[in-house]
Amino acid sequence: MKKSREDHAARFDEKAGEYDESKSEEYRACANLVIDHAAPAADEVVLDLGTGTGAIALALAPDADRVVGRDISEGMMERAAEKADERGLENVEFDYRTFREPDYDGPVDIVVSNFAMHHLSDEEKRDAIDVVAALEPRTFVLGDVMFFGEPDPSEPFYSPAVDDPATVGLLADAFTDAGFSLTAVERVHDQVGVLVAERTPTGSGEPVEADQDE
Repeated sequence: MKKSREDHAARFDEKAGEYDESKSEEYRACANLVIDHAAPAADEVVLDLGTGTGAIALALAPDADRVVGRDISEGMMERAAEKADERGLENVEFDYRTFREPDYDGPVDIVVSNFAMHHLSDEEKRDAIDVVAALEPRTFVLGDVMFFGEPDPSEPFYSPAVDDPATVGLLADAFTDAGFSLTAVERVHDQVGVLVAERTPTGSGEPVEADQDE
C-alpha cells in the first residue's frame, strides 16, 4: 500500500462531498458494468467492499434483499447513508471495515467492489480475494484500475503516489487460486476494467481467458 489506511481514509473523508460529481466517464462506465453484472435477485444479499458514497450499493438495493457496504472512510459512508435516506432505501447498511477484515459473517450471494482494491498491494489484493472466497459468494464482480498492457503513468487512472494497480493477469490468478473462475472480462480502458468471477460458473460453464498483456 503506497499510503497508510489512515491516509487513504482522511483523503476520502475530504473528498466525500464532491466525490460523486468528480468521477470520469470511464469510472461511470465501470460502475455501470459492475451493476449490470451483479444483477441480484430479490432474495439475495450483496456485500459492497470499498463502498464509498454508495453508488453501487444504492443502485443494487432496490433489486436485492439486503446490501451491506464496507469502507474505511467515515465521511464517504455518511454521504452514502444520507443518499439511502433520501431514496427511502431501508435494506442497506454501512459500516467501517476493510477488505481483509470485512467483519461480516452472514449469508452473502454477491460481492462487488468498484475503484477501491487498487489501493492495496498485490499481496493484500490476494489476501482480500481469499477473504471474500471464504464468505462463499456465488459471484464476485470487481471493477477497478487494472493493467491490460504496459502501464502508462501519464494516464489519469494511475497515480503512483496513491494507487497500486495490478495486472489483469495477477488478478485472474488470484481469483483462480481462491477457487473462482473468471466468466467475464470487460475492458473499459487500457487501465480500467471489470472482472466477473464465479464459484460455480453458469451458462456455458466455461471460464474465460483474461485479455491481458503482462
